[in-house]
Amino acid sequence: MEKGEDSSTFKMGNSAQERSLPYVPDCYVVPPSCEPCDSNSEILPTIDVSRLKGGDDERRGVIRELSLACQHLGFFQIVNHGINQNILDDALEVARRFFELPAKEKKKFMSNDVYAPVRYSTSLKDGLDKIQFWRIFLKHYAHPLHRWIHLWPENPPGYREKMGKFCEEVKELSIEIMGAITESLGLGRDYLSFRMDENGMQVMTVNCYPPCPDPETALGLPPHSDYSCITILLQNLAGLKIFDPMAHGGSGRWVAVPEVTGVLKVHIGDHVEVLSNGLYKSIVHKVTLNEENTRISLASLHSLGMDDKMSVPCELVNDKNPVRYKESSFNDFLDFLVKNDISQGDRFIDTLRIKD
Repeated sequence: MEKGEDSSTFKMGNSAQERSLPYVPDCYVVPPSCEPCDSNSEILPTIDVSRLKGGDDERRGVIRELSLACQHLGFFQIVNHGINQNILDDALEVARRFFELPAKEKKKFMSNDVYAPVRYSTSLKDGLDKIQFWRIFLKHYAHPLHRWIHLWPENPPGYREKMGKFCEEVKELSIEIMGAITESLGLGRDYLSFRMDENGMQVMTVNCYPPCPDPETALGLPPHSDYSCITILLQNLAGLKIFDPMAHGGSGRWVAVPEVTGVLKVHIGDHVEVLSNGLYKSIVHKVTLNEENTRISLASLHSLGMDDKMSVPCELVNDKNPVRYKESSFNDFLDFLVKNDISQGDRFIDTLRIKD
C-alpha cells in the first residue's frame, strides 16, 4: 500500500487502523487545529448526582450546578452515580474482547447502513468520507433491551449479559439526569420521562481507537456534537477533548478531559439545545489518539423515539424569546447523516436553527 492512496482503499476489514499499519496514510491526515489546547481540567464541572436524591434544598443546589454547566460548556462529569464499578469494568472488558475477535467474527455485523440496529464499521461513513478516522466501532440499539439484545454479538462470551447490564444501568441514570435538566428549565422533572423511558431510544456506540503511529496527524473522531438529548460516556483512557467556545475572549480552546476511574462524562446533545431554545448548548468534541495504547469508549446516546420530534416547549417561548429551532427526530438525524459529511464540519444542529 502507498501512503497516498485514497480513502476507498481503506474500507472496513481493510482499514489502516484494523491492520495496524506502521504509518498514517494521507487520507487520514487532518488539517492542524488553529485553536489552542488546554489540559487544565479544573474548569470541567463535576457533579455529585447522589444529591439529587437528597432534600429539596440539596436537590435545588445540584439543579443550579447542572444548569450552569449546561449553559457554559454543555458538558459535565458525574460522580456517585450509583453504577457499581464492576459493571463499568465488565462492560469495558467485553468491549475490548469484541474488538480482539478474528475479523470473520466481526464481519458478521459489518454494514454501511446507518439505519441498521446493529452494525460494525470504521471511521464515520466507511470509505465515503473525504478524511478517514482512526476508529473502529460497533453500534447497537439498547432500549428496550429485550427488543434488541438478541441481535447483539454472542461473542465474546458474556457480551450480551455484561453490556446489557451496563446499558440498563445507564438508561436508568439517563432518566434521572434528563429529569434534572427539564427541572432546571422550569418544565418539571417528568416533562419528558414517559417519552424517554417508555418510548425513547438508546444507542450504544462501542468505540475502539487502536494505537496510531503518528497521533498528531490523525484523529479518532473529528469535531462534532451529538444529535441526542444527552450522551453518557465511559472510557478506559483519556482522549476526549471538548471545545470551550467562551475561552480566549470568545475565540475558544480545546480542553483535554482526563480519565478518572468511576467518573462518567455527560455531553449535552443537539436535542437538549432545541429543548432549551438555545439556552443550553450541545458540546462540540473530538477524539485524539494514542501512540501506545488502545482506547475503548462506550457512548450511550439517549433521545426520544425514532420518529418522535423534539421541539421547543411553548413554556419557553414569549415575545422576547421566539422559537429558534425547527422540530426534529432521531430519524431526521439519520437522514442528515446519509446526505452530509460530518468530517467537513457539517452539524445537524445548524440545520435546525431558524434564521432571523
